[in-house]
Parts: sequence; structure tokens; C-alpha cells
Amino acid sequence: MPPSIDDLAPVDADVVEIRNLLSHQANTVTVVTAPGAPAVGFTATSFTSVSLAPPVVSFCVHTGSSSWSAVAAARHVGVHLLAHHQQDLARTFAASGVDRFAAPTRWWPGPQGVPILDGALAWLLCRVIDRVTVGSHAIVLAEPELVRRAETSSPLLYHRGRYTGLAPVPVVA
Repeated sequence: MPPSIDDLAPVDADVVEIRNLLSHQANTVTVVTAPGAPAVGFTATSFTSVSLAPPVVSFCVHTGSSSWSAVAAARHVGVHLLAHHQQDLARTFAASGVDRFAAPTRWWPGPQGVPILDGALAWLLCRVIDRVTVGSHAIVLAEPELVRRAETSSPLLYHRGRYTGLAPVPVVA
């Protein structure tokens, strides 16, 4: 039976209620990196494929974050899809006031000077093609130029305020 109009709630300025509602959606966990002095990186759960022809991806970044100025100026970024066992790496890049690239983080300077993280499930080197500011965030649109699938484990997901993963899928012979 469909809900009555009286059961529906209007969207208002209650950020907590909106966040709670949207927490029911599981998202892949990525770390976005950009070159700079120093290099920057942050954990993002907003990564998505926008188009396959041509290939375009997107992610969102808070314009008040410490990473924004480097991402706003970057011509290229790295997008690292994290594996389920990389929860500590996700927490490191989500923390503020720490050197995210210090040990135990393992990384190397990749093409275009973009920091590439070791051990990611996969990574993409992307050319930034546009930035669209919406409210407190910017949507960054980027075209993958190089891709690398490095791991075969399951992805790290973010759901209902915590990191989680997928149950192993049985192999059918």
C-alpha cells in the first residue's frame, strides 16, 4: 500500500536528518590525491562513473577542506578505489591535521606528479575537465587517462556511518 501524503516529510534544512537518510546508501570508498607542495589527498565516498563514452568520472570535495585549494588548481588527480582491508588508510586520509602521506602510508610520485597509493584495489589517473560548485562542495569531473587494477579483493564500502565490505561471493563451477 503506498504511503499517504500525510506520511511524507518535506525536505528542510535539517542536515542531520538528510545525512541519516542518505546513510542508507552504500558507497565505495576512494582516496583522491593531487600533486602540490605538499601533495594532498582525502577520503571520498562520492566517486561515481558519469559516462563511458567518453569515459568521465566524478567525485565531490568540500570547498572548505584543506585539500580543496590543491584540487581546485590540479590538472590531474589520482582516484584510488580501496580494498576492504584498507580501512586504516581510509581513516588516515579522512583525518585532519595529520601528514596523510607519512609512514605507514606507502605511495610513489606517479605520472603528472600525482601521488599513487600502493595496494589499492585499482587506481585511475584522471585529467580534470571541470569543477562545478554546488553549496558547500565542488563536483569534480575528470577523464581517466591511465588505469590500473592491482588487487582482486573486495572493495571497501561506507554504509550507515561505518566501513564495511561485501560477503565473499561463492564461485560457481
